[in-house]
Amino acid sequence: MTERTQTLLTVGQVAERLDVTVRTLHHYDEIGLLRPSERSPAGYRLYTADDLTRLQHVVVYRRLGFALEEIALLLDHPESVEQHLRRQRAAVQQRLDEMRDLVTAIDRALEREMNDEQATAEDLKELFGDGFEDAQAEAEQRWGDSDAWQQSQRRTKHYTKADWEAVKAESDALHRGFTDAMDAGEPPTSAAAMDAAEAHRRNINERFYDCSLELHRNLADLYTSDPRFTSTYDEIRPGMAQYVRDAIYANADRQEQ
Repeated sequence: MTERTQTLLTVGQVAERLDVTVRTLHHYDEIGLLRPSERSPAGYRLYTADDLTRLQHVVVYRRLGFALEEIALLLDHPESVEQHLRRQRAAVQQRLDEMRDLVTAIDRALEREMNDEQATAEDLKELFGDGFEDAQAEAEQRWGDSDAWQQSQRRTKHYTKADWEAVKAESDALHRGFTDAMDAGEPPTSAAAMDAAEAHRRNINERFYDCSLELHRNLADLYTSDPRFTSTYDEIRPGMAQYVRDAIYANADRQEQ
């Protein structure tokens, strides 16, 4: 037997070597994707080393999700084996990156599920400071009978520490919206300031209670009439309480036009 004959493989041998079915190889032959280059004296299909290389590319591209028509176009394009391998490597690397991102997302979801417990008073103190409990108690005394308070209590009843961490991050981002506008010299009636005010209203609306434009105005009045609200904002940036109040009013006027 010659060396050339020894390199030829039958359909069954190729199927076993590359872990594909004989039926698949027959299909590839029928559609012209991979036609064996040789035939035995009895007419049986025989695959050469070049045929195996082409089949290896087909297998990789299929595992990457390419359609057979796409694979045919890729393989019939005049490219070297190295170019095919580089393309396949890049595609695999992209899939790996996507899988890593997916694993990260799943891990985060698992962490949320495993830590799906209501936040404790200590958790809230850690996030919002020692005065949080006093502020909550006073707020309940002042607004405990209001629909907004009751709605807020229902929504936050099952908030986890992760939920409150998200609330804190959102609050910090909202404050930055106002301070960025202030630092840029934008007046409270500017689009930047009014957009920050609208983001503030929507955050309340989504996280705590239904916050209409009128209710938002009432809340804004507290920022300048209640010294504790005023100091909270003015500690972030002098004059911020008045600025936020005026921006909220300007945004409500804009929305009602």
